[in-house]
Amino acid sequence: MSEQFDFLVLGGGIAGLFFALKAAEHGRVAILTKRARNECATRYAQGGIAAVLAKEDSIEAHVADTLNAGADLCREPSVRLCVSEGPERLRELCDYGVQFTRRADGLLDLTREGGHTRRRVAHADDLTGGEIERALIQACDERENIEFFPDCTAVELITLEKISRSAGRPNRCLGAYVLRPSGDIDTFLARVTVLATGGAGKVYLYTSNPDTATGDGVAMAYRAGARIANMEFYQFHPTCLFHPHAKSFLISEALRGEGGILRLKSGETFMEHYHPMGALAPRDVVARAIDSELKRSGDDCVWLDMTHLPTGYLIERFPNIHATCKAFGIDMTSQPIPVVPAAHYQCGGVDVDLDGQTSIPNLLAIGECACTGFHGANRLASNSLLEGVVFGHRAAKKAAELMDTPLDAIAPPWDAGEAVPSDESVLVTHNWEELRRLMWNYVGIVRTNKRLRRAQRRIEMLREEIREYYWRFNVTRDVIELRNIADVALLIVDSALRRKESRGLHTTLDYPDRDDSLRRDTLVTRGEIERPF
Repeated sequence: MSEQFDFLVLGGGIAGLFFALKAAEHGRVAILTKRARNECATRYAQGGIAAVLAKEDSIEAHVADTLNAGADLCREPSVRLCVSEGPERLRELCDYGVQFTRRADGLLDLTREGGHTRRRVAHADDLTGGEIERALIQACDERENIEFFPDCTAVELITLEKISRSAGRPNRCLGAYVLRPSGDIDTFLARVTVLATGGAGKVYLYTSNPDTATGDGVAMAYRAGARIANMEFYQFHPTCLFHPHAKSFLISEALRGEGGILRLKSGETFMEHYHPMGALAPRDVVARAIDSELKRSGDDCVWLDMTHLPTGYLIERFPNIHATCKAFGIDMTSQPIPVVPAAHYQCGGVDVDLDGQTSIPNLLAIGECACTGFHGANRLASNSLLEGVVFGHRAAKKAAELMDTPLDAIAPPWDAGEAVPSDESVLVTHNWEELRRLMWNYVGIVRTNKRLRRAQRRIEMLREEIREYYWRFNVTRDVIELRNIADVALLIVDSALRRKESRGLHTTLDYPDRDDSLRRDTLVTRGEIERPF
């Protein structure tokens, strides 16, 4: 079966939905989500969206904070674009119905997070992402030419290069093969295909990300021949709840912004030894500091202390975090919260220009799966939702320019070959667990060449096993996701081996210092991956 649309959006987070609303002014839009329509990383974003909205703030101050957090690897034009366009995009979110928390005078209640020198983070209590998802999905439902396809998983991108060997025909993206809930794989064709698939936190054993974060956009784009950038920079959020039954609950950076204190088991503070901003240092600094203290002490976690703040204020300002911690037997008003770092945000991704255009014509990438250069070597807190709306808007303008692209009906149907139903699903489970534990142990917050090479060799073996399984048996969502995280894992390892310095989120004991002669993006395309020794 074949579906045809003007715009095909893979992913239903803030970037994909914002793009869809803008693109719907020019044509028909399909939005594919792997699970429920609102199941994505945006939904779980607690802190907020950073934008220059206060009189005492300035564009230059936000630019400077972003460049500083990014460890001198941000692309400054991207930073200035996002920061300058941010206030208008936030106003558009309000127009779409997002209810941000406001003060008694009606102005937005702005908070401060790590790495920011001003209060500039707009929020909806501590459930900002959920409120944004609610409003944008409702706005999409009001557009007749936007159609959702939940529980659908993209298998592979369709490009002219893949389906046609005709000389002289320029390559471009035609759409994607999509696994339906029925198990059928259908063809979705579009003038423009947009990757808005989010990050890849599930490549690590411990993550704040939902189960959907399996690096699908990056993996598919890489296999299609697109240029990938800066995959060595994976951000570990310093403070995820440490509890045996808390799967991936994030303790927002806003708690530290409002006065939270990081302590050791003994009650001692420690962040003042690592950075002048203390607990409000950029995330890479705080995560490394916690990792170092835990390795030194042998403790399982550190503690985020909010008990010196008024009880009523904590319950009102952080209702979701307070209720969730209480459900796990932790009263944040009278007890410190046990926290540990966990994989949180992919700063690299599919390399794009200032319009979200990838190196493959008619294939755009936005949001966490894209590398716009905005985040550099470390993302500043609450800049992710900002990037999503700014590049969602710009990509929609670019997509409108591509409306004269013909809708091709030439893509062949999916060829399952001689695949049969699987009787070896245990291989998927085993490889999934081994891969994630391998990445956590060898490619985590602090790295060495020895660990990276060991990970590289094992990942290559796992990829071979996965490749054989993929072609032998019928495709399932679990197999697709396993294949994708294996490809992303290798990209992370390869990029880390290429960067022979420590910068931002990439810390290696073999090259502990920053080397400004290496202040450039790490770019990889299909066929360039290093082979293991």
